[in-house]
Amino acid sequence: MRSRRIRTQRQGPLLKALRRRNLRNLTAGRTLTHCANAMAPIALAFAVLDLTGSAVHVGLVVAARSLTNVALVLLGGMLADRLPKSVILQGSSLAAAAAQAAVAALLLTGSGGLPALVALSTVNGAVAALSLPAAVALTPYTVPAGELRAANAVARMGVQGGMIAGASLGGAVTATFSPAWGFAVNAMLFAGAAVAYHGVRIPQPPREGSRPLHELHEGWREFTARRWVWLVVLQFFVVNAVTAGGVHVLGPTIADDTFGRTLWGLVLAVQMAGALVGGFFAARSRVRHALRLGVAVVVFDALPLLALAETAPLALLVAAMFVNGVAMEQFGVAWEVSLQENIPTDRLARVYSYDVLGSLLALPLGEVAAGWLAEQHGTRLTLLGGTALLVAATGLVLCSRQVRGLTVRAGAGDVGDAAVEERPGAAT
Repeated sequence: MRSRRIRTQRQGPLLKALRRRNLRNLTAGRTLTHCANAMAPIALAFAVLDLTGSAVHVGLVVAARSLTNVALVLLGGMLADRLPKSVILQGSSLAAAAAQAAVAALLLTGSGGLPALVALSTVNGAVAALSLPAAVALTPYTVPAGELRAANAVARMGVQGGMIAGASLGGAVTATFSPAWGFAVNAMLFAGAAVAYHGVRIPQPPREGSRPLHELHEGWREFTARRWVWLVVLQFFVVNAVTAGGVHVLGPTIADDTFGRTLWGLVLAVQMAGALVGGFFAARSRVRHALRLGVAVVVFDALPLLALAETAPLALLVAAMFVNGVAMEQFGVAWEVSLQENIPTDRLARVYSYDVLGSLLALPLGEVAAGWLAEQHGTRLTLLGGTALLVAATGLVLCSRQVRGLTVRAGAGDVGDAAVEERPGAAT
């Protein structure tokens, strides 16, 4: 018994967290979900182009999913705080699998048109909005408090790996076979996620809810009561808008004029690889002021923008994206741990849904603004202006004493290994 305890203590934080069956199943489910979500837009875009040949129609179908996301994400947070989170994740995954299978069937039989694709894209947007808050809010229930940082690193590494695999798989399947088979594989991935979520066995009795509007207002009070929460969300409204416009709109345009589309895919993959490496660093970190560090390293998001603005050599752009990926995970893990340790668990999903809403609203704003500004003032000035906004937002948030002073537990090994299933949840 003593030798087993010594071996456990010598294990790294990632391996120690992965010993938890519930965390393994949750991570597997999130990995498959994000793999499917990364694959779906590729198959969807090619399906619409095959049907209509119109980029406008592609935008219409994609926008249907995004608008449903925005409209329902707060409802998703409310439901995740009232109902068993694993049940929500299972149900949403099965619904997504059914929707994708229906798209595949329509395309394979030649009976699917644009209205059907818009309708099924709306369904997928709805189930994604309902499941996202539940997935993050469930993490504190899967490990002891001292392993929470490693658990979030494991889960986020799975998410990043799933996104890399999904993007690669989406392109390969649709190019080799057809968009219809891409949707069929997508349906199988969502079904696999449902099976994985079924393996998360944590007693979470449904909470008696009050009026829905009252519950949303209660979540808003929790969100606004802590200055560090809404300041960071405002910071990332700016950061997400700038990076969405700079990297995802202007980046492909620059790539087309310089090193080409194939290498642009490689550049994006390197960023995700950096995020995987960053997950290892975040899991082993014992920094108590994790949010201060996480917010500060967001400034490295400026590196790819500067490289694109100055048309830097490809090697420098790749290096910038890799460093950005590493830094991105330092913030991501610090943010999720800070929320999970400082927000009451029965309100965590609602608070997280307001965070997600801010991010979702920023993306189309940045994407539309970047194209218009580039036409008016040039690509270089637009990227440099976005860089200045990003750095200014980060600096202003670091001026907050709450952001600088917030602490989290030191990391794995600072508490005992009591069975997490008996633990009531994260600290309040």
